[in-house]
Amino acid sequence: MQSCFVAKDYETPEDFKPDEKLFRTDEIQQDSTSIVDFSWKEVFTDSILQNHIETALENNLDIRIALQQIAIANSYSKEGKAGYFPSLELGGGVNYQNLAPNSQFGDFFNSITQYESSVTLAWEADVWGKIRSNRRATQAEFFQSIAGHQAVKTRLVADVASTYFELLSLDERISITEETIATREKSLATTEALKEAGQLTAVAVKQTEAQLYTAKAILIDLKNELRIAENTLSILKGEEPKSQKRSSLQQQDINQEMKTGVPLNLLSNRPDVLQAEASFRNAFELTNVARTNFYPSFNLTSNVGLQSLSWSDFFSLNSVFSNVLGNFTQPLFNRRAIKTQLEVSEAQQEIAALQFQQTLLTAGREVSDALYSYEMLSEKVEIKEKEFQAYEKAFDYSEELLKKGLANYLEVLTAQENVLNTELDLVNNQQALLQSSIDLYRALGGGWR
Repeated sequence: MQSCFVAKDYETPEDFKPDEKLFRTDEIQQDSTSIVDFSWKEVFTDSILQNHIETALENNLDIRIALQQIAIANSYSKEGKAGYFPSLELGGGVNYQNLAPNSQFGDFFNSITQYESSVTLAWEADVWGKIRSNRRATQAEFFQSIAGHQAVKTRLVADVASTYFELLSLDERISITEETIATREKSLATTEALKEAGQLTAVAVKQTEAQLYTAKAILIDLKNELRIAENTLSILKGEEPKSQKRSSLQQQDINQEMKTGVPLNLLSNRPDVLQAEASFRNAFELTNVARTNFYPSFNLTSNVGLQSLSWSDFFSLNSVFSNVLGNFTQPLFNRRAIKTQLEVSEAQQEIAALQFQQTLLTAGREVSDALYSYEMLSEKVEIKEKEFQAYEKAFDYSEELLKKGLANYLEVLTAQENVLNTELDLVNNQQALLQSSIDLYRALGGGWR
């Protein structure tokens, strides 16, 4: 009767099951298909990016460390599964004794040589569920290591894609800035010629010159950021820092519709959530093990072998010995060690439960942030495109008016500066939209398939 209450069965607590309130969004679709059901190869269609991700998954050091952690946990899991089986040991030896003449048998024997070989079989009955709980604890630890590997893989895929898109954005911004520098060099030559003709003042020349230097300073910063991003991608791939092959920002497209799936299944793919629950279950089962230590253990030991004082008689039937021992051990007083172990296990279980809850809350926030960011950035990119088109036309109009003497050169410079800033800002927002796609894909647990 007592054995039914010592080792408890694990069930996911109701408080730990996510619901719609966790995500703070109206964009959840009641659809059985989610973006995370697609492999990263289906989401990131750029073949060059796919090659970078494949190389990273093969060579990244964090991935390789996670694989070794899986191997360790798998070994412990196998050990836990073998807990039900008896232990079998084979032993043998020679015992030589040189007896003192004044000892009990010294008058009869000067020395004794005894040959012995034995097989010992020991088995413990799992009356209170100790072995079962320990087996489940090692299995939970194994699942935790697998989820940890998946979490590393998800993060790595997202980091490679994010760094790759950053490189493409920097390429685009560098190209825009270089074109701007070329244009402003021509403008500077034009303003100097107009000043010589008496049509412009030195102020216009210096303002054009200042704008040229501003663009050159921006180019230096962008090239520095580009080199750092290339080095970052190299490290993610497990390579020495070097230049990285890439396509262009215009070729990028996240081709899967941003569907999030059934609300209760939103986080079912997140490795960190699975890892946190596996950690909680491991602590739960270890608490079961600690609880069973209060109850008696039942053991059966059997020993059989050969024993002889003479090697010539060692294999005789008269040398055969055997014994069988059945016993139980009930802890009575052990300086509070068992109670302390239980209290520590319960505290560790509570810590794992709180960490599980924290992981769920963090996951819900990340999904909520990613959904909202993707929606807002989609609208913002459309607005920024219209803003850029408006400034581009304003610049064209200002140049036409300047030629007709209906505008001053300061208006042209202002319009030119607005075009550069808006175009760079548009590229930044295009990159941010791609990044929000990655964030949403990762927040929902995509990337490890």
